[in-house]
Amino acid sequence: MKKLLLASQNPGKLTEMRQLARGLSLHVLGPRDLGVADAPEETGTTFLENATLKAHYYAQRSGCLTVADDSGLAVDALDGQPGLYSARFGGPGLDDAARCRLLLERLADVPAPERGARFISAVVLVADGEVLFQTQQAVEGRVAEAPRGDNGFGYDPVFFFPPYGRAFGELSPEEKARVSHRGKAFVRLRRFLERLEEDPVQRGL
Repeated sequence: MKKLLLASQNPGKLTEMRQLARGLSLHVLGPRDLGVADAPEETGTTFLENATLKAHYYAQRSGCLTVADDSGLAVDALDGQPGLYSARFGGPGLDDAARCRLLLERLADVPAPERGARFISAVVLVADGEVLFQTQQAVEGRVAEAPRGDNGFGYDPVFFFPPYGRAFGELSPEEKARVSHRGKAFVRLRRFLERLEEDPVQRGL
């Protein structure tokens, strides 16, 4: 069975990516399963650039078909911040809860109608130094007034999704997968991988 490396050192993201890849006829691995504990510096200026950089890096290290995601939260009232720097918002040393608190502090005087935000995910698949597939997807919502729920990771507790009337932190993994930025991207990735499986001469499988 061919290996598919999910290129993330973020435990929450890796767990979610594993769930989204469930059912593929590929042996799904994380970097630490292959003894890879480091990560590349994310020097791209877009989500797609960073995802591509990470996919190439881990594919080179592992020799595996590799999928990488770069994602973040863009808040309208903050001119798109934290965006590419979502995981580093507020500087080193902050955990997810502290970054959520900082975001809420920055938006303390912003009324609900002006708290629009979107999660963005870029997903890239690489094999043998070649990009086989890429997509970027988003989900629209707003920043809640306070954290809600204990599920998910990152900014999920403060991302309110109006169609469900709940924050992502209140959703089950299955509910989130149906509507999230990363869920949408992985639906497209799965379709591509299924087409590759049907054509064994395609590069990477």
